[in-house]
Amino acid sequence: MKVINLGCQLTYSVMAPANFLFQISVPQNNYQSVWNEGFQTTPEYELQVCDTGLLGNRTHRVLVQPGEFTIGYQAVVELYQVSSLDTDLIEVAHADLPADVLTYLNPSRYCESDKLMKFAWDTFGYLQPGYSRVQAIADWVHNHLSYTPGSTTSTSSACDVLLQCSGVCRDYAHLCITLCRALGIPARYVTGYAVDLQPPDFHGFHEVYLSDRWYMFDATKLAPVSGFARIGAGRDAADVSFATIIGAADSMYHYVWATEGVSDNTDNRQPMPNDALSSA
Repeated sequence: MKVINLGCQLTYSVMAPANFLFQISVPQNNYQSVWNEGFQTTPEYELQVCDTGLLGNRTHRVLVQPGEFTIGYQAVVELYQVSSLDTDLIEVAHADLPADVLTYLNPSRYCESDKLMKFAWDTFGYLQPGYSRVQAIADWVHNHLSYTPGSTTSTSSACDVLLQCSGVCRDYAHLCITLCRALGIPARYVTGYAVDLQPPDFHGFHEVYLSDRWYMFDATKLAPVSGFARIGAGRDAADVSFATIIGAADSMYHYVWATEGVSDNTDNRQPMPNDALSSA
């Protein structure tokens, strides 16, 4: 068990009435327990909780009037992560996959597995199926790409990243997901808060279905999987964007934190201090 103190503060300049959809909160599920969760908005607005969906992703919606708008979130989370350091994990035959896993074999907006099928089989098809092949894909992506902030945009796909050999965490995850799906291995995108990530930000990992469950991998190797608190999962980053804005608004300030706490199950489950959410 590991305890994580986490949160974020996001500030926007809103030029006209704008509708915001935020995926910044940490849901309670089989991977984690959530304590002392809280939101703050300045000016004060009521947040509407939208449908969490099949994976438990939570979206909060708010209509904001022109002016400066800040939203803050904090929580204390206990993690129950499943280790992926089991070399006996196997790839599951298509006929034996659970029905809710099948969608993660299909191409998606940022993961064009149909276009990279020949490349994936030429590069990784000869490897022993199972955990070792999935880890080999993550290692190859780590070595092939250069982590370069600003090198990709919101439209960059796995194919773009493969050609330009650079990207950020979401791009590493997208390329791994794409190569796994091209080999017939279900894979999905996961976003959340990561301890020891530098610089601190929301982080993108990927999960692969092996044996009988999902296992998490991080091709960037920038943060330990054991210190990752998930916000949500989806086919790719389009499903779990931390902020979607319908209207005229610009980002002014963006701060994310995740630090390891102490587990005693009672006294240390305290909210983050209010000054952590003060304006920059």
